[in-house]
Amino acid sequence: MSSKERPTLGGTRIKTRKRNIAAPLDPAAFSDAVVQIYLDNAGDLELIAKSIESSDLNFSRYGDTFFEVVFTGGRTQPGTTKPDEGERHPYSIIECEPKREVILPSVIYIQKILRRRPFLIKNLENVMQKFLQSLELFEENERKKLAIFTALAFSQKLSGLPPETVFQPLLKDNLVAKGLVLSFITDFFKEYLIDNSLDDLISILKRGKVEDNLLEFFPPTKRTNESFSEHFRKEGLVALVEYNEKKMFEVKLKEMKSALTTQITEEADISEVIENVKVRVRDAKLPDIEVVRVLWDVLMDAVQWSGKNQQQNANSALRQVKTWAELLNTFCTTGKLELELMYKVQMQCYEDAKLMKLFSEIIRSLYEQDVLAEDTILHWFRKGTNTKGRQTFVKALEPFVNWLEEAEEEE
Repeated sequence: MSSKERPTLGGTRIKTRKRNIAAPLDPAAFSDAVVQIYLDNAGDLELIAKSIESSDLNFSRYGDTFFEVVFTGGRTQPGTTKPDEGERHPYSIIECEPKREVILPSVIYIQKILRRRPFLIKNLENVMQKFLQSLELFEENERKKLAIFTALAFSQKLSGLPPETVFQPLLKDNLVAKGLVLSFITDFFKEYLIDNSLDDLISILKRGKVEDNLLEFFPPTKRTNESFSEHFRKEGLVALVEYNEKKMFEVKLKEMKSALTTQITEEADISEVIENVKVRVRDAKLPDIEVVRVLWDVLMDAVQWSGKNQQQNANSALRQVKTWAELLNTFCTTGKLELELMYKVQMQCYEDAKLMKLFSEIIRSLYEQDVLAEDTILHWFRKGTNTKGRQTFVKALEPFVNWLEEAEEEE
């Protein structure tokens, strides 16, 4: 064998690697075929669904195009909602009346399609995102149809359609500024709440990551809680207004608690702390009872409790009461508020085993620091309505109450 000759294997076929040759995209032909199915069945969605099921159309490749045909009657131009060349049908969601009973069959029809072809859910997301980001290109009544469809889609639990698909695309600055988003979301809320509870709506908003940012649906010039309440009250969504007011209240309370905790921990001047609380109470319009509850929570949370040394716990609690008595006294201005403070102490001592035996000592200290009046303590002792640990606490407080009553008789 010559050095230039190479050995070969007799009878062996040498395979050549084939190139992956992709078929050219032809969404126009696909769109025309789907449109023809609509036309052949005169818009009967039951028959259309059966025809689509038996067809050999390539839905995995042209899923976006399919939903464009469903929503608008034909293909749309890339990046817009304008009709593209090709056949169209008059039975689309955009062409129907803006009524739930008219749009609901389309939702059920899409649900059937998705059950047989679950991979299309991603294409539905793509098309919905595209349309919602282009709300300004639709007419007002067309936007309303989209809002009704979206609400019904969530009501029917349309094959796991993610809420963030709907809500996040809406938060485009130009759409929000024009008021288009507020109009859309209002129609959505009203339609969804026909069949669902407010809790269901809040659950969707949470999953869509917008529950804490409902004001972002409002134009910047109207992004206030007052505007929120005024708008949705006018639209008849009182439950949503009340929910938002409660949530804002909780936020303000949490902010005050956080700021107060910092000041207490850093042992700020008591006059500064009192002024801070007054400002927050005034600005947030916080109820006096809630303020008293927060004050006590913050003061007790700041105590360095011992795991086993009961006397050390007693000393720490009483020291805290004495140090911040002026703060408590400033906001416990009525017998009702003093009684609320006693109930708060009662609940904390009942729920925390290490404080169970400190109730009477804490109450006595609050009395000595002029936070609690004698009449308040006697009222709680004789007529208190909170039953949690009451029997134990009444027995523990009895010697002190007897002393108060004897002192009263001597006077």
